[in-house]
Amino acid sequence: MAEPAYPAARVVAPTMASYFHRHLAVEDESHGKMALLPDAGSIERMIDAAFWASLRREEGYIPKISLAFLRPEQTVSPLLFERPLPLGPAALARLAPAVERPGIHLGVWREREELRVWGTTRAIPTFCFVVEVIDPGLLVVKHRRSESGKFVNVLVLEGDQIKVVDERASSLPDCPPLLTSLLGFESPSSWLEGVHVLVELAASMRAHRRGGSLLVVPAGTEPWRESILQPVGYAVAPPFTELADVMRADAGERQQRRWQDAMYRSVEAIAGLTAVDGATVITDQYELLCFGAKIGRRRESTRVQEVVVTEPIEGSAAVTVHPAELGGTRHLSAAQFVQDQRDAVSLVASQDGRFTIFAWSPCETMVHAHRVESLLL
Repeated sequence: MAEPAYPAARVVAPTMASYFHRHLAVEDESHGKMALLPDAGSIERMIDAAFWASLRREEGYIPKISLAFLRPEQTVSPLLFERPLPLGPAALARLAPAVERPGIHLGVWREREELRVWGTTRAIPTFCFVVEVIDPGLLVVKHRRSESGKFVNVLVLEGDQIKVVDERASSLPDCPPLLTSLLGFESPSSWLEGVHVLVELAASMRAHRRGGSLLVVPAGTEPWRESILQPVGYAVAPPFTELADVMRADAGERQQRRWQDAMYRSVEAIAGLTAVDGATVITDQYELLCFGAKIGRRRESTRVQEVVVTEPIEGSAAVTVHPAELGGTRHLSAAQFVQDQRDAVSLVASQDGRFTIFAWSPCETMVHAHRVESLLL
């Protein structure tokens, strides 16, 4: 196919071009960096090629690729092909086995008015346009917002479904810090101070695809136990503090690869516990208290009847539903826990990939369910 044939690519290309031009103008003015400035035509062709490549199979495997729009000179230690490859589904599918590991991007740039794949890179500038294949027909457009290396999702495409992440969601009342971090609008200091650990926990919980619940309660408090049925499946005594100890490192230590590896290992260990039937409980200082816990209704509390549900996607509206409409027992019990323990937050991963943050909303005076799976892809 010489011309793009994925209709959604043409629909979203002007919106994405406007988004990246707007943010790159600010970045260039603030930091004096060379703007990458992807045009609508280039965006359309990259999305189109990624979409059709995602539907192919290479020796039975689903292609997992990430395309980044930049010149070789705009990265560090690029791997350069002697002859750049055409940006087409067949070429991308053949390359996929070599670049499917996280952090590797295929570099794309113009050559004689045509987009070509010039090689691979692990380092990309901030606000560089990236389109990633997650699953067949499922693509995410993202970029790195800061030097922290964290990626921010801008657009999710699944077949004919188009979800543009709402930049204004972080300014809504009662927006929990975790959601603000997922949206990419937290300050670099808050990223280093620890909010991002919950982001990593959420991503790891979703990745194991067994479903799970993580309850975050204030450190040094006991009332949360009134909402947990006794005996607890797997109580931890004394609290397991490996992740908490890692997070006590100063800002200088956190810049080191050794600290990052230790943090990810600790996150994976705790996220793995959420796959056990029941809820995992940690403190807001990242101490593990128990896992496999069954949530019950606090004595003299009322049964949760409704929650307000929002998703940080443009055009979506808040709706009020019974928590059972969000999922099964896991979602219902998480909503009940937050209604009874209003200073706590519940993170719930579904086996189908959905992810919900439950937090108490003082403005709505009810439990607020934030659907955030589009931010975790």
